[in-house]
Amino acid sequence: MSGDGSLDRLKRDGRVVVVGASLAGLRAAETLREKGFAGSLTMVGDEPYEPYDRPPLSKQVLLGRATPDHTSLPRRRALDARWRLGVAASGLDMAARRVRLADGDEVEYDRLLIATGVRARPWPKESEAELDGVFVLRTRDDAAGLERALARNPRRVLVVGAGFTGSEIASACRERGIAVTVAERAAAPLVGALGGVVGQVAAELQREHGVDLRCGIMVTGLEGDTGNRVRAAHLSDGNTVEVDVVVVCLGALRNTEWLAGSGLGAGPRGIACDAGCRAFDIRGIVTDDVYVAGDVARSPHPLFGYQFLSLEHWGNAVAQAETAAHNMMSESVDRRPHIWVPAFWSSQFGVNIKSVGVPSMGTEILIAQGALGERRFTGVYGYQGRVIGAVTFDQTKWLQFYQQLIETTAPFPPSFPTVDRRPEGQRPVDADFPDPSVPTSGPTVTLTGYSPADRRMTFTPAGH
Repeated sequence: MSGDGSLDRLKRDGRVVVVGASLAGLRAAETLREKGFAGSLTMVGDEPYEPYDRPPLSKQVLLGRATPDHTSLPRRRALDARWRLGVAASGLDMAARRVRLADGDEVEYDRLLIATGVRARPWPKESEAELDGVFVLRTRDDAAGLERALARNPRRVLVVGAGFTGSEIASACRERGIAVTVAERAAAPLVGALGGVVGQVAAELQREHGVDLRCGIMVTGLEGDTGNRVRAAHLSDGNTVEVDVVVVCLGALRNTEWLAGSGLGAGPRGIACDAGCRAFDIRGIVTDDVYVAGDVARSPHPLFGYQFLSLEHWGNAVAQAETAAHNMMSESVDRRPHIWVPAFWSSQFGVNIKSVGVPSMGTEILIAQGALGERRFTGVYGYQGRVIGAVTFDQTKWLQFYQQLIETTAPFPPSFPTVDRRPEGQRPVDADFPDPSVPTSGPTVTLTGYSPADRRMTFTPAGH
């Protein structure tokens, strides 16, 4: 029971608006109801669909094993919400506590959760991006359009960017028997997320499966035919590739433009918030009634030197949304921090890739188990003498163990023997991450702030 009864009134008669009707928004709304919120709940989403799952879009949907309309997220409970779908939020008046919508309507709130996520970065030349046959992949409609294009058996698909999404699309093309070229400006696929050592394994994997992988180059232009359909791509090495389909996989943009002028601390890197998911205003003062969760949030993490992390991870969206909703309905003494350990997975070319921690912070990597050449291994990343991340190729069973090393800031390299340690795993090597000032196509974690090495602590995961 709150001292002045305000929290009880909020739970009974309050107004909560959730902007962003995807995974984070849905899980936050469910948690609000589970925490006893009985007031009005409004869900705002720019797409016309109720929340759906995005990971299957680049996997099962592109393989024709599922249709986009069968990717709806399961519901944990009834929401009794007012859905405002197909209309984007266009502005925020924090003083009046109103969200403006693109159709001219306004929605008032007592508590606001922003979970607007990210969108695919488009091809930078607008006239070329509008050519028939040029796609990005982020939404249900994107996946439906690309799957229809693949079903027409194109002569060749060009994937621009060899991050996780681009690599999964290339994998789906090869599984469907479609010729595919992948153009990557870095030295190998996945280097932004996992570094050059693992990236070389990913490169070999792609080439073994028939991908025409071209690294160290850029696509300088797309060319259309007289029917305004893409027919060729020009590369920075002077070559031209004849294509019927181009998929642009150049990372993501955070959906924060609608907050311009609102006074909230929002920008291209996302919306800054404290560990309790409360948003900062532009003065750096934390707000009491605006919360953030999911891909659009930037929050400090004690395990990683209190750097502000932006995580485009499915599990992070769920955990952060639950924490935000819990804190929205709690007194200050009962609030809890969002300190989820980053984790990510991908399936491509028959290999299950999973990571934990923040590998992209690592300067060294030790192949602690298995062998790179067998495409079955565990790589452990170190940064200034501590374990900072780990990745497995078809060795998922070991990942929990290495997560515990990250959580306890264990020393790097690990001082104990491990099962299946090979000669190549006797000492660490340079993880070979690219210069962070040079854009790549695959990082799923954005780091800002200070060095993570100047603090050691024992980490106890929150019980969600």
